[in-house]
Amino acid sequence: MAAPKKNALGRGLGALIQLDDVQTGGSSQISEVALSDIEANPNQPRKNFDEEALSELAASIKELGVVQPVTLREIAKGKYQIISGERRCRASKMAGLTTIPAYIKTVDDEALMEMALVENIQREDLNAIEIALSYQRLIDDYKFTQEKLGERVGKKRATVTNYLRLLKLPAEIQLGLKAGKIDMGHARALVSIDDPATMIKLYEDTLKHGYSVRKLEELASGNGNKPKGSKKEDISVYEPLCKKLSSLFNSNVKISRSDQGSGKITLNFKNDDQLESIMSILDRL
Repeated sequence: MAAPKKNALGRGLGALIQLDDVQTGGSSQISEVALSDIEANPNQPRKNFDEEALSELAASIKELGVVQPVTLREIAKGKYQIISGERRCRASKMAGLTTIPAYIKTVDDEALMEMALVENIQREDLNAIEIALSYQRLIDDYKFTQEKLGERVGKKRATVTNYLRLLKLPAEIQLGLKAGKIDMGHARALVSIDDPATMIKLYEDTLKHGYSVRKLEELASGNGNKPKGSKKEDISVYEPLCKKLSSLFNSNVKISRSDQGSGKITLNFKNDDQLESIMSILDRL
């Protein structure tokens, strides 16, 4: 296979941009690469591609060309692997193109995985579960702390934490979130429930009755989050402790306890900033 030739980005754009002169610095440049010489990245975070959205992108590419180059790395002579831009590659094939403009970067396997994950996360076009799985993979593979990961992807640590908590949801609910049956707000309300059976019951009720996020939050923090058959004793004896904890965290703290001795302490927060403050206090304890 001949070396990739320099060409135009799309119809009419060649007159504005001379690709022979375009450099991205170091080991990266824009080239026109045959789509048949490109393979997908097996570590691509995105697993599902909406066919209707791909068809719309293909129609746009057929009309205007590929305006934003994909990013590739060379894995063998004249053979390339996608770092970012698999949707554009798929849509370009649907549009009947045989080549695509691409940045060619020189990266090793470890850097490739990190770049692919971070780039996809930063584009914010993954669903919530794909983002959560990507975060978890970066933590597992690169030993990132949640704070370090937040810095790397440009998110607050509380945001990273909220996504990672979604992986505690039962598989049925995770699939519903991926499919768009519920949104992130519903999922965050459900994940606050301790009992998986109760989670699923409220999830099914939400689908059946179309509960708003606020309604589901009320159910999750009330009867929907109360194990069947449990009895709550008078907890006024714990009121001094509640006040002390509420003062410490500058947040409302509740204690519940059944007559069997089990219970929980609930620490509420209104937004990500308040959660960050709570985390900072806990780090100092």
